[in-house]
Amino acid sequence: MKKLIFTGLLAVAGLTSNANAQIQEGNWMVGSSIVTSNFGLNTDAGYNFAIQPRAAYFVKDNVAVGGYVKLGTEKISKDSNTKFTYGVGALGRYYLSPGEQGVDNLLNHGRWFFEGNVGIGGQNTKGGTNTTGLDFGIGPGYSYFITPNIGLEGLVKYDGIAGFGSEGLTSKISFNVGLSIFLPTSKGREVMNDIKN
Repeated sequence: MKKLIFTGLLAVAGLTSNANAQIQEGNWMVGSSIVTSNFGLNTDAGYNFAIQPRAAYFVKDNVAVGGYVKLGTEKISKDSNTKFTYGVGALGRYYLSPGEQGVDNLLNHGRWFFEGNVGIGGQNTKGGTNTTGLDFGIGPGYSYFITPNIGLEGLVKYDGIAGFGSEGLTSKISFNVGLSIFLPTSKGREVMNDIKN
């Protein structure tokens, strides 16, 4: 029964938090890019779909560090071979504060951010080019909070893989759309302490 009450109180605490509480020190962010469009910078680049789950911990207000996994497939045309992409590594995000550097919140329900990642990744095309090596990316994004703890996100990134294989460097500009859930662990600790007392 205590667990049920705790879960209910945690949900209410999360839903009543203000617009800045999501990105405070001690909170977690989990989410994924669901749709990715690539605008290739190489001659064989094109359009693809990928899933990119991520999790990050806010080490201080507005700053999150964590990890990501990247899995995707790409088919440029009906006659082309399928390309498989993969990657795993670390990521960091910095959320801009309202009015910082002249940037205001869009509709007062969201935050601009910059994301960077570095890890190990690659891409393989059946019967074609392949690359495995350093997976990296950087770019700006925007998180629009559809509820106090769920953000709908758009992210434009420069992505690249530098390494070994038949292609030494591949790069592209990607546009990602996804969701992130912000878990207020500090609120959860407060509620748990209140229940114990």
